Amino acid sequence: MFGNGGGLIGPPQEDRTFRLSTADLVVYNDNAWALYYDMEILAAMAKNLQDSPRGWQALVAANDIINEFSVGDQKSIKSALNISAKFFAAQGGQGNHQVYAIGNCHIDTAWLWPYDETKRKIARSWSTQLDYMERYPEYRFAASQAQQFEWLRTLYPSLFKRIQEKAKTGQFIPIGGTWIEMDCNIPSGESLARQFLLGQRFYKQHFGQTCDVFWLPDTFGYSSQLPQIVRLAGAKYFFTQKLSWNNINKFPHTTFQWAGLDGSSVLTHMAPANTYTAQVTVSDLINSVKQHKDVAYSNESLYLYGNGDGGGGPLEAMIERLDRIKDVDGLPRIKHAHPNEFYEHVEKTARDLVTWKGELYFELHRGTYTSQARTKQYNRQAELLLRDVEMLSVVAQSVAHGFAYPAAELDRVWKLVCLNQFHDVIPGSSIEMVYRDSDKIYEDVVNSGKALMESAMTSLFSHVAAESVSKATGVLFVNTTAWPRSDVVAVPGLQGPGVQQIRERDNAALVVAATVPGCGMSVADVTNGSADIEAVPVTAFKDSKGNVVLENIFVTAKISPRGHLVSLWDRREERELVPKGCAANVFRLHDDVPLFWDAWDIEIYNQEKYTELEGTNVRIVDEGPLLASVFVEVAISENSVLRQWISLGATTPRLDFDCSVDWHENRKCLKVAFAWDIYSDVATYETQFGIVQRPTHRNTTWDMAKFEVCGHKFADLSEHGYGVALLNDCKYGFSTLGNVMSMSLLRAPKAPDANCDMGHHSFRYAIYPHKGAFGEASVVREAYQFNVPLVQLPVDATSSADFSIMPFFTLSGDSSVVLDTVKAAEDNSSQVVVRMYEAYGGHARVKLSTKLRVTRAQLTNILEEHVEDAKLVVLGSKRSVDLAFKPFEVKTVKFQVKA
Repeated sequence: MFGNGGGLIGPPQEDRTFRLSTADLVVYNDNAWALYYDMEILAAMAKNLQDSPRGWQALVAANDIINEFSVGDQKSIKSALNISAKFFAAQGGQGNHQVYAIGNCHIDTAWLWPYDETKRKIARSWSTQLDYMERYPEYRFAASQAQQFEWLRTLYPSLFKRIQEKAKTGQFIPIGGTWIEMDCNIPSGESLARQFLLGQRFYKQHFGQTCDVFWLPDTFGYSSQLPQIVRLAGAKYFFTQKLSWNNINKFPHTTFQWAGLDGSSVLTHMAPANTYTAQVTVSDLINSVKQHKDVAYSNESLYLYGNGDGGGGPLEAMIERLDRIKDVDGLPRIKHAHPNEFYEHVEKTARDLVTWKGELYFELHRGTYTSQARTKQYNRQAELLLRDVEMLSVVAQSVAHGFAYPAAELDRVWKLVCLNQFHDVIPGSSIEMVYRDSDKIYEDVVNSGKALMESAMTSLFSHVAAESVSKATGVLFVNTTAWPRSDVVAVPGLQGPGVQQIRERDNAALVVAATVPGCGMSVADVTNGSADIEAVPVTAFKDSKGNVVLENIFVTAKISPRGHLVSLWDRREERELVPKGCAANVFRLHDDVPLFWDAWDIEIYNQEKYTELEGTNVRIVDEGPLLASVFVEVAISENSVLRQWISLGATTPRLDFDCSVDWHENRKCLKVAFAWDIYSDVATYETQFGIVQRPTHRNTTWDMAKFEVCGHKFADLSEHGYGVALLNDCKYGFSTLGNVMSMSLLRAPKAPDANCDMGHHSFRYAIYPHKGAFGEASVVREAYQFNVPLVQLPVDATSSADFSIMPFFTLSGDSSVVLDTVKAAEDNSSQVVVRMYEAYGGHARVKLSTKLRVTRAQLTNILEEHVEDAKLVVLGSKRSVDLAFKPFEVKTVKFQVKA
């Protein structure tokens, strides 16, 4: 049995067994059970309606039944039923609150049990519900997560067919629209798009229709881009209840319009019973009115009932109770209903609903931005690897004879990535057994992605590839970002007279990839060093105070003997970024003992108690000319150590920090902090397809609640004219208070995984100073470059001298638009899908051009369904479309390509 550790969330005893000692066969007495259910309701009404006449009437009816009932006398049961029937015959008024009830069993795809147990849970739970549907024709049951339906279709095909039949009658309701009920903090924008693409296509294929309701009752916060993504995926309603768990502020609305970053909105409802596992009790129904914060504008609510998390669903007793109270004086009216019926009625009848703008920040479970660091790192790696694979495969299919786009394999691995984004897996809140499985899944994804990448690169460049890296005389670089870039790139094993520097820690050759065009390629010749002529040397030396100084034409960085960054001087702007007497790159070891939810929570009181860690053995390891580096060793404790390489390249003002950590702690959190001479009331964090700004102060409880927040590839602190961005390759937990930014690196919770994050970790982060405030700087591009390295291939420089593939896509115009995804269309690999978004929050115009032999262009939604035609301009071999973006808008263009 899994999940049966100490208490609710204690690590499981994997070898624990149970013995069934007795089992009885009994005859079901219908009348006796009916009277039992009646008495449950009467007793509850008497208890919960004490101050009303109806409560007294319930008490009198219950008392009369007790006086009438005689043990063993079946006739007395029938007489007692007549008493209760008379009571329940009194109906409520038409103006009473209307509750729309829907059975569900919310099966966590993994949590205190592994994926394989979930496959059995869905069969057990859903087959029980099918039986109830036969016995109770009015009964309605909803189930989400296309992945679970897919498991059922594969493992229990006859049961799946029964569900399809009940779906046609409207009793079994597939809902949600996504592949799984995913976490909405960690996955990228494209991952969220794929969740809907995979989910909605499955529902359309197997149930004949897509879902109107985005159904996500149990996720730890909701990204501000979700309303737009939901709309682009063909849905228009949203259901959750999780914000009722907030531990500081009560969320002020129940039924409202939720508007996202771009202004798109979805009709949203949060069940006022504050649960998705209600038991059909009188108190729940009363709370559905009492806790409804918008009842003045919409006199109705959704009510989700049934045992859940581990499955099970409604019991017969729940359905029986619901039948008795569906229209009883003294209580809200309640009826079995499809969720669509509720939302459609609200649309027609609600008035003056408020609009909530921006993210639905969850004031709890902030530790899920950091727990299970390896899982989060795998996810980022998989997302970006598949991005490159899809783009290069599209090009290879267009350019290389005989190459076929690997649609089936990409579909398989994307489903695996989406599976591990389940809201108890990627947040880090599952048992250890789950992460053994997810690690194997990620290894499968990464191995497959690398093989697909090699296949595409071989098809494109095999005729110029070197026999081996040791015999290569050049390096071919492919840039999958849509802008030109120059990087110092490490190429392991490369040799040649043109190699100016070997990196000390791994003996990799350093090569300058100079101005590689966006979505294009270039070759660096290492036979004579000509590739390096654009790089002004970077240097490393010690100053008179013992600080190690790293300096290039952009910045001067000083690292103290303690390993802290004590000065960062912008040479072009003549500006010091570290305040006098302060430091950056300061490691802090915090106590990390939550009130209960160990893997889930970081508490505000633990932010106050920490130890600042000091580095030792600070020494220069690379002295230029392409890269200058300093090594620092930090003793975290007697059991844990961090080793860090701080590096400055010749081509950028970005200061990189590569970390290797052996981590063996107990309820500690490792953070790294940066004090900047920057003043701003807000910090800017990357979110899916955009940014979100959050306060750097704690003026109100709403501000204070955001003491730990989620960000993706960067966090930025900017004032007018200048700013500093903190980049990362796999971290998501951030905090900015005043002028101090910090990033959470590792945690050490002990439940439900007693070994969470124990062991070795490698990760990178960087500091990117920039002229201009965030909206004027190239932070978004720099963060992509930090996460999306140039694809490299050792080549023969002579044979590749005259070889090039022109940029296969170009994006000209406003630089705020990001080309994020290039893939083959789902239904036709001769069609190419390009997804872009406006990243800064302003109107923008761009021209998307391609060398592909395009015959038609159209705008589509995320499901790749036609929205409108786009005007295709043909000029020589180049095809282009002009596109206008609203702030934070996501656009998808589909090209028809001539074979």
